[in-house]
Amino acid sequence: PSPTPSCATVRATSVPPAIPKRSREESVTPQTNITLAELAVFLRDHDDFCICGHVSPDGDCLGSQLSLAHALRSLGKRVVCVLARDEALDAGAASLPGARDLVWAGLVERAPQCFVAVDVPTRERLGDAARLLDESAASATVDHHAVDDRMTDICYTDPDSASTSLLVWELIGYLGVEPSADMATCAFAGLMTDTGRFQYQNADARAFSLGAEMVSRGAEPAHIGSAFYQNRTLASVKLEAAAISHLHLIAGGSAALSYVSADDMAACGAVKADAEPLVDILRSIAGVRVACMLREQPDGVRGSLRAKDDTDVSALARRFGGGGHRAAAGFSVKDASVLEAVELLAEKVADLVEGGLDG
Repeated sequence: PSPTPSCATVRATSVPPAIPKRSREESVTPQTNITLAELAVFLRDHDDFCICGHVSPDGDCLGSQLSLAHALRSLGKRVVCVLARDEALDAGAASLPGARDLVWAGLVERAPQCFVAVDVPTRERLGDAARLLDESAASATVDHHAVDDRMTDICYTDPDSASTSLLVWELIGYLGVEPSADMATCAFAGLMTDTGRFQYQNADARAFSLGAEMVSRGAEPAHIGSAFYQNRTLASVKLEAAAISHLHLIAGGSAALSYVSADDMAACGAVKADAEPLVDILRSIAGVRVACMLREQPDGVRGSLRAKDDTDVSALARRFGGGGHRAAAGFSVKDASVLEAVELLAEKVADLVEGGLDG
């Protein structure tokens, strides 16, 4: 079958492009019931949208939301982008075009005609926005997280896509929209962050090819990279020192595990976003294949996992009700102290890297 058109090959037209056969049959997931081209037709048939991602949104989540919002607004649609929880954005996310217009879902009183979920596969991860999904007349999902069930009326999920923002970029082409610099900037930010600055295993030829399209449409990699990766607070740097002091090398140095406690966070004057870069610090250690970073929070411990090889860290995250991708995943350990979580995860991470993960 023919490859999926992208923004470089589909120009703005008054009529949506013809619907082709799905191009990557191997990517079809249980929740997928539509092609991207059919999703574009669905979106063009509606006029009032709410776009939401997951709680604790990352660059791909927000980049996907904002890029799609810019595209739909260019078609004259009414669009509100909502946050699943009342959470502050980090500096990188706040720099994206349109970020200042994001609204906490709890403040949105009127349900939209159409609810669009991006980069989020389950209702539980919608947080306070689940109500808007329930009250909307129609709903759709575009995502790259594969799960067994569909939470919206229609859904397109491609787990082989490096980021959801890549799918949104292709969707913009199917919408017949001439991509703007704002659309390209938001989509590129999602791609850059979900590929770890094009260092993760998901940084494939398609990611580089469509990333180049985004750059040709006005995305500035140096500016976006600086906003996301060279904009750390002093509190985050201080917190890094605390994380290094708690470092455990396990499984013969094949895995790195560390944590920051609530006391560490308070002593550094840190907020949640300040802890986000820490797992990649652990991942960068020579010989480490898997990194696990734990952060104490009021209801338990939040964990982040990264892999440097083909180890599937999402398999471990799912044991704790979390999820993600082979190379990057997250989870929570409820009602546990950070030291209890360290003891538990040290054993599980060792099992994972040694190939013996069990219940």
